Amino acid sequence: MVTPMNGSLAGARIMVVDDAAISLRLAKAALTGAEEIYTAPSGERMLELMDSARPDLIILDICMPGMDGFQVIRALKSDPATEEVPVIFVTGSSDTQTQAEGFRLGAVDFITKPFEPEILRARVGTHLTIRRQRKRLVAQSRELERLGRHMRARAAEEAGGALRLQGSLFEAVVDLLKWRGRMEGGIANRTSGFLRILMQGMSDAGIYAEEISPWDLSMVLRSSVLHDVGKISITDTILNKPGRLTEEEFEKMKLHTVKGAAVLARMGQDLPEDAGQFLTHARVFAESHHERWDGSGYPKGLVGGGIPLQGRLMAVCDVYDALVSKRPYKDPFPPGKAEKIIMEGAGTHFDPALVEAFARVREKFREP
Repeated sequence: MVTPMNGSLAGARIMVVDDAAISLRLAKAALTGAEEIYTAPSGERMLELMDSARPDLIILDICMPGMDGFQVIRALKSDPATEEVPVIFVTGSSDTQTQAEGFRLGAVDFITKPFEPEILRARVGTHLTIRRQRKRLVAQSRELERLGRHMRARAAEEAGGALRLQGSLFEAVVDLLKWRGRMEGGIANRTSGFLRILMQGMSDAGIYAEEISPWDLSMVLRSSVLHDVGKISITDTILNKPGRLTEEEFEKMKLHTVKGAAVLARMGQDLPEDAGQFLTHARVFAESHHERWDGSGYPKGLVGGGIPLQGRLMAVCDVYDALVSKRPYKDPFPPGKAEKIIMEGAGTHFDPALVEAFARVREKFREP
């Protein structure tokens, strides 16, 4: 009988590197179901095999004669041909400094020896799934760029091209974002649903009524799904890191706001008015959703009402979604705790008026 985890190993090429023959045998037996399992007794031998093996994932011992695991991963990450291959370290030590150094160098996980076969299969299956999603994301990103070029030409030639552009672009990016940053099984456009609820609370309370009255609300909600499109430029090593980001990694992560805005601005050039408005809203969402009311946000450090309303709205929805969702670095918070964090952020992280609207509708945020 094939287990679901064995299914995730199907078609995978896995490299196991360890100077202990018993460890190689145990790992190979545990990973039955993979297409190919390569074994190497040293880091040097593994590097010799990389061109022919082309593994999807590497299980790497740290303590080995000759090149140790840290030296090997440095070599892998310095080569564009292998830098994206996920590396799981195995070690007999539970020393936190060793693990911290491994994560800093780009490892995706640690397994302590002696390992349980089920644990090894589960960890390997998880990271193979992430790698497949990464490949799909890259293909979808390229298709999205091609689609944008094609639709710009069509929109310039035909009446009604703007609506086709908006609809097709929305569907493409929803599918794209299902695989980037929402890999825990959530719905890619869930924040759009939260935004709809929050804006209903605003409307009921008459909050910012004049500012939103000219908006096409359907267009705004659909464009909001693109707020994290810039994450296509951020590596999986950073996006899926199970621990706290380093200062350097966080600076790279922050760039997803400006990169997403730049992509959407380029796509919006020379488009008819309706499609241009759609992408304008999307660009503002992408660039400003990490600004904070007190000016401590990024990328521009805008303050208070100087932050576009789209960004202030998405700040509430995006943070709530992050709090109640499982992430590589955290378990989901209960809705009550997430609500308390949003409420306490009024006047510092969030627009106080929008927190007031959130308070009116927070029970609806708990609905599936």
